Amino acid sequence: MPKERGEKVVATNRRARHEYAIEKTYEAGLVLTGTEVKSLREGRANLSDGYAYIDGGQAYLDAVHIPEYAQGHWTNHASKRTRKLLLHKEEIIKLSHAVSAGGYTLIPLKLYFSDGRAKVEIAVAKGMREFEKRQTIREREDKREAERAMRARNRLGD
Repeated sequence: MPKERGEKVVATNRRARHEYAIEKTYEAGLVLTGTEVKSLREGRANLSDGYAYIDGGQAYLDAVHIPEYAQGHWTNHASKRTRKLLLHKEEIIKLSHAVSAGGYTLIPLKLYFSDGRAKVEIAVAKGMREFEKRQTIREREDKREAERAMRARNRLGD
């Protein structure tokens, strides 16, 4: 069987970019069981409630929903179990310092396969307040409106 190449996205956390201000992202491997990998290869996962934390010098991913594998039997996995993240020691130390500084949290942004290996993109993020969310939406709409006006103006000039 040929080795997989490239990146295949399984799940993204689109709400996270709206709810949080992303500071920095990291790529981490995941410790998974066989039925979890099979379920992910079917493209089934939900990152919306997930978060990561550091405990005892190790990083963990919690509350990420990977549904049970349909063809699995008694060896099937629990759908919302805590999974260990594979990171370098220096990265874990950086993440723990960022979280302990206060106001920051670790959230998963994307779950994907990179060259056949399950990876998760986690971010150091700060929660946005309601008025900040409205402000970013307003800025995005203003930018979109300006681009529309520029396109319309360029069309008339041709």
